[in-house]
Amino acid sequence: MSRRQAKLPIILSVILLLSIVLAACSGKNNNAEPSKESASSAVSPSASASAPQSEAASEEPPKEEEEVTLKFYFGGDKKAATDEVWDKVSEYVKAKGLNVKFNINFIPFGDFKDKMLVMAASGDKWDLNFDGDWLSYKQMAAKDSYMALNDLLPKYAPNLNKKYEEQGTLEAATVNGKIVGLPWTMKMNQRFFVGWRADLAEKAGITREPDSVKTVEDVDALLHELKAAYPNEKLSRTTAQEMYQTRDEWVDLAFHKLGFYLNDPEIKIQAMEQQPFYKEAAHMTKKWYNDKILNRDAMIDKEDGASQWRNGKTLFTMTSHEWAFADPGFSDPSFKHQMSFLYPDKKFVNRTALANVLAINRNSEHPDRVLRFLDMMETDQVLYDLVQYGIEGKTYVLNGDVAEYPEGMQFTTSNYMEWGGQWAFWKPQYMRPNQTYPKDFWLKEAEFASIPVNVNSPIDGLFIAEDNIKNEIAKRDQAYEEFGKPIEFGVVKDVDASITDYIEKQKSNGLDKIIEEAQKQVDAYLASKK
Repeated sequence: MSRRQAKLPIILSVILLLSIVLAACSGKNNNAEPSKESASSAVSPSASASAPQSEAASEEPPKEEEEVTLKFYFGGDKKAATDEVWDKVSEYVKAKGLNVKFNINFIPFGDFKDKMLVMAASGDKWDLNFDGDWLSYKQMAAKDSYMALNDLLPKYAPNLNKKYEEQGTLEAATVNGKIVGLPWTMKMNQRFFVGWRADLAEKAGITREPDSVKTVEDVDALLHELKAAYPNEKLSRTTAQEMYQTRDEWVDLAFHKLGFYLNDPEIKIQAMEQQPFYKEAAHMTKKWYNDKILNRDAMIDKEDGASQWRNGKTLFTMTSHEWAFADPGFSDPSFKHQMSFLYPDKKFVNRTALANVLAINRNSEHPDRVLRFLDMMETDQVLYDLVQYGIEGKTYVLNGDVAEYPEGMQFTTSNYMEWGGQWAFWKPQYMRPNQTYPKDFWLKEAEFASIPVNVNSPIDGLFIAEDNIKNEIAKRDQAYEEFGKPIEFGVVKDVDASITDYIEKQKSNGLDKIIEEAQKQVDAYLASKK
């Protein structure tokens, strides 16, 4: 009896202690995350004896970066090994801590501009695309289709940002204070060289001394000789307009057929259709059209002109210094060409930094990953080789430092190398000589761009905003497609009457307002440079 009474206080004390402990546990569970409580209850007695150790053990380990797929768009045709190469790129960057896959897409250059504008208007969510001032860049930037990178670029791509700061090239891609493009960093001039199939010319007894075809009249004589020798061949898809522009040192603004003359100190903006050279060019092109020198489908042909030249589908071309001296990659090794420098005494503006651009879609959900990838490209030769040349032994082989096509492969049959749009990724510090561009090729390109007749545009980097003239520009562009383009391709019956009518139509569409707005922005830009 006395022993039971002695045990009772002990039992009651144990029950009371357990109640207090359970109440305390219940209170903690009402305020803590279950996962952390689980981690806390799983620690060993020795670990729980120390408060800091217990708290550290209760924290979640850092999560591994979630895999995402980046969707890229480039220009041209998709080569056979593209997906296999970019799978390797994914493996490589994952090993470096960037957990991404790639969805690589290509749009033929003939359709590129229109398709990009449609995709942007419909709100598509791709991540990165190639572009240029000769494609859709200016229109896309004007429509606010590209993401502003002012804050993101230095944060996620510090090495690339530093390179741009050193070169000062981001100004050209800045619109209303927003960095909306990532321009390439090469120095080039794309003034015109004319070229023809020398093997066929020689066969027909047609000869020209080196660089003796200098004027549009020289070109006209050569074309007629080639046509007489090969009457059933598709000869050319090149109109005369840019030849006359070169002769008169006209600078095309790449802004709705407006421009100015290099010798004009006032930089007066004018409409192309009102210039004397426009009528001269239209008459010459009409002559070529009538004489079946200009291909009948030239106005509507969207196939890449460079591809047609390489594949022997045309006998005459107009190209740049780059392709006058690079290996053209003819589909048939028996093809040969001869090139001649057109109007070598005339001034011509150097290529802008916006010639080849990478841009991030404003609707991209992963701009940080895109920029991290681009930053890796700036500092990693292995990654650069993968992206530019592909898989060694499959898409290219190394002959010393030279990246060559595998045996039995060439430009036209390449399964990856020389893919369209790769120019925007070019890094001079990593570029290898290859069969297209031999050793020191790009040094010579930079030297050519520096000769006295090759000059920087006085308004290089200017972006003309369209906000105040949208309706007028829409009408001008529509009238050009309907009336201007047929004039320039020699399709119209009466050149003079068609030009007169076209000029009046453009005036009635608000040309004066467009020029006034463009001139105001040009003047402000020039004033800011003083």
